Amino acid sequence: MSTSKKTTSAKTVKISNTENEETTAPVKKAKAPKAEEKDPAAVVYRYSDEELEEFRVLINARLEVARKELAFLQGQMRGKDAKGEDEVTERHLTVEDGSAAMELEQIAQLAGRQIQFINNLEKALIRIINKTYGICRETGKLIDKARLRAVPHATLSIEAKKK
Repeated sequence: MSTSKKTTSAKTVKISNTENEETTAPVKKAKAPKAEEKDPAAVVYRYSDEELEEFRVLINARLEVARKELAFLQGQMRGKDAKGEDEVTERHLTVEDGSAAMELEQIAQLAGRQIQFINNLEKALIRIINKTYGICRETGKLIDKARLRAVPHATLSIEAKKK
């Protein structure tokens, strides 16, 4: 049974075994990547201005729809119908008033979610202005365009979201 001990020098490696025999072997240096091999154009750090404009238009359209839905929900909470007119009905307290309160609470939850969605879209617009839109806050890589089209206020890539 023999053991070997490797001692490195600048150009050769000495290998010794238990029989005190030494041999030398040349050491191969690993090639460092050349500057030309690294393509800085291949690494994309942000979306282009044209792509950011496309996302800005998409977000503004979603904002418009979200604000209309929020106005409708707020009208429902105030007791207004779809036309914005007050619902005038003579009502007396009944057993069904409990379900009306529960429905009002559900509408309030939906309105709260809608407000949060609007805030997230507005923050996405700010990121577009700052030219940081579409960059994952965890990995620093670009978020896939398909994900941003589906969830325009996304700040995490799928990779970071799964962690």
